[in-house]
Amino acid sequence: MIFISQLFPRKVWLAMCGFLGRLAYHLVPRFRKLTIKHLTMAYGSEKSTQEIKDLSRDVFIMMGKNGGDIIRAFDVRDLESFRKFTVANGLEHAREAYARGKGIIFLGAHFGAFELMATELSLQGFNPLIIGTPMKDERLTALVWKNRNKFGEQSVARGKDTFRLLKTLKSGGTFGLLIDQDTKVKSVFVDFFGIPCATPAGAAWLAIKTRAAVIPLYFHLRDDGIQELNILPEVELSLTGNEEEDVKVNTQKFTTIFETEIRKYPAQWLWMHERWKTKPGEEII
Repeated sequence: MIFISQLFPRKVWLAMCGFLGRLAYHLVPRFRKLTIKHLTMAYGSEKSTQEIKDLSRDVFIMMGKNGGDIIRAFDVRDLESFRKFTVANGLEHAREAYARGKGIIFLGAHFGAFELMATELSLQGFNPLIIGTPMKDERLTALVWKNRNKFGEQSVARGKDTFRLLKTLKSGGTFGLLIDQDTKVKSVFVDFFGIPCATPAGAAWLAIKTRAAVIPLYFHLRDDGIQELNILPEVELSLTGNEEEDVKVNTQKFTTIFETEIRKYPAQWLWMHERWKTKPGEEII
């Protein structure tokens, strides 16, 4: 797929990938039903049944296009080639925080071509540790991690090597992670689209322990075909001294920020993920 992606002009390639996404919408009923279910949970009082159905189809189309850009970006060699199809806003927020030397936690979501965030941060010289869950296919994990490492970032398995993360932040380094999925890690329940959901608490806990800057960011595919990165201002942390409450309050802040951005481009978030699967009392604490 990486090889094939280079055989076509990018515009043609993305159109092909969007078609494959549309095809998947019809051929993979389980994920289509989950997408419609979750969009109904989030937008049931705001959108009609037909609007939700249309949006669910668009989710698959955009997943295909953004996935296509991630595949094609494996061939990126430097910032100049990366800028042929991307633009970055808000880099000053990251640079100002980095200059203070207290470390940065870059927060992302499974939103747009999210894999490109690691590429951008590394090409800008931040060289982050990237926290992620290894995939079922070890060869695919090795391929993705090799691609990340070529620009200076380093991949770390989720839930592993907490000491390394603390040491990185204490020394003024950076790391990035996605916090918008219901996974088997220490979690707290916060509100997301008006519904309580179990959300990883590690980012808030590390920020409280190290006083590192927390900076949200995300890519989205614009109508003109450009992948736009938005780096948002540093999040002002709640630091009352009550660690348990501060973790929950700050995790809610992070989650609310991404809900706001997802509402701007709802077709570009992965709605087929079972975000509200864990029920109160089932979370890892």
